[in-house]
Amino acid sequence: MKNTASLDLVEFIETQILPQYAQFDKAHNLEHVTRVIRRSIELAKHTGAELNMVYAIAAYHDLGMSGPRAIHHITGGKILASDARLKRWFSPEQIKVMKEAVEDHRASASHAPRSLYGKIVAEADRDIIPEVVFLRTVQFGMANYPEMSREEHWRRFRQHMDEKYSSHGYIRLWIPGSPNELKLKELRNIIADPQQLRQQFDKYYDLEKLNAGQSDPS
Repeated sequence: MKNTASLDLVEFIETQILPQYAQFDKAHNLEHVTRVIRRSIELAKHTGAELNMVYAIAAYHDLGMSGPRAIHHITGGKILASDARLKRWFSPEQIKVMKEAVEDHRASASHAPRSLYGKIVAEADRDIIPEVVFLRTVQFGMANYPEMSREEHWRRFRQHMDEKYSSHGYIRLWIPGSPNELKLKELRNIIADPQQLRQQFDKYYDLEKLNAGQSDPS
């Protein structure tokens, strides 16, 4: 398998697709999609998946954030499937698999991804580095619920951690032996300690307030 994606595909993605992420919130911005692409490529090399497909899937996976967040995975699949420019690099069969992979990447999906490609982008999208999880959760809350007080943000943050990442949360890992396994264990240990979890929230909440040049009225 090649170690890099096709140069012309990379040029197309970097000039036509990735700039679209500038319109999304901090939890789904260019930094996030770049991280997902990097992890997806690492997993592709680990699993033997076709690198061009993996690269494109990762690049398109959150384009559906241009519409309602609740269905962004479905919207993103439609965006990929309807982009006729991809026919330059991929067959109709490959594009179908890629569309399904984007549809299947969401962490709260009720079913396992239908292919290895869906598993790769779902795994790469997890961002289970504890510091990244905490920061993205705070950023999303502040961007979408600016009217909330500090304590309301804390309650939302704590609930999200419990529902998604705790030992009984809905998050699932799909690639055995991936780096995410150890990171998820580390994250769950912090979630299980309310005092430590509050410290992490306060740290990133204060950091975002400082970066925004805001004082905390609460």
